[in-house]
Amino acid sequence: MARMGSRAQAVSRFYSSEPLFGEVAPEVMEASLIHLATENERYLSELPGQAGCCKESRTVEFVFLLAEKWHLDHSARYQAVELLERFMIKQVEQICKSPSENVESTKGGSSRSSLKEQLYATFVLRLVSCIQLASKLSLHYNIVTSDTALKFLQSLKYSYTKQELLESELAVLETLQFQINVSTPLAYIELLLEVLGHNGCLLPAKPLHQMCVQLLDFLYLKREAIYDTLLKTAIENSTPSELQMRRFYLRRAKFLAVKEDFMLLAVGIISTSVFVLNPEHWKQVVEHLNCVTGITSQSISEFSHAVLKHVVGSSTPKQQRRK
Repeated sequence: MARMGSRAQAVSRFYSSEPLFGEVAPEVMEASLIHLATENERYLSELPGQAGCCKESRTVEFVFLLAEKWHLDHSARYQAVELLERFMIKQVEQICKSPSENVESTKGGSSRSSLKEQLYATFVLRLVSCIQLASKLSLHYNIVTSDTALKFLQSLKYSYTKQELLESELAVLETLQFQINVSTPLAYIELLLEVLGHNGCLLPAKPLHQMCVQLLDFLYLKREAIYDTLLKTAIENSTPSELQMRRFYLRRAKFLAVKEDFMLLAVGIISTSVFVLNPEHWKQVVEHLNCVTGITSQSISEFSHAVLKHVVGSSTPKQQRRK
């Protein structure tokens, strides 16, 4: 009986979607952090102008509700949003490169309007396919099967076949050139929490992780409002000598690189979570995050201010102005 019990615990641990902190070797942490930082910088350097176009609140909420209905872990829901976003960007780029209606007959191929119509008509199907793919990447036993996906689509009065569903998955894979195992903000958060613990920030890992996930969900759903607040806060906190330069940069770049910076997002969510759960340790954690990532304490503080302003109102970290 004891052996049966230990096997059951082992199986339960294997299937658990909860991260295990304090189990990663320092050299693995360092290599992983360098990998994520490099991946983040590369993505920001190649950032398409349409980035963020498919992270509108209703779309994100649709993905989250479906992921919850199908009992997927949080990693899968963020992965699905990011896959859908990158797929839609590729589709928009293809539409922009396609010939207009008056030259379609001479150049061949689909016209711009027909590609747009096809994109709109298949949007829900592609969204479901992205969730299916994300469920297969999450290393979790609860994969969304074709039967489950078809049953949902049929409940919405779509008449897709299993073959069309498989072709939709393949269309997403081919469009993204099979590069679908992209890191999500949650991966950055979990690694940074591991690093903080290793560096001596002895905060309760499980409740802190849970708070981070809740705030990350909130940010995905309130993305535009929070980043608008962050933009205003960044401008307000600038000294007179910086103000003109920062305004020019932020407006010219349309704040796009800031909104797509997963490392900034991760440190901001961790900082906000610590402020909510353990405010007495907040300053220490911000300093650690600054040392680990190179992101300034002011930027981290501004991010926390923006998030908390939408969560709890005016009870926010004191803004740190540069001297």
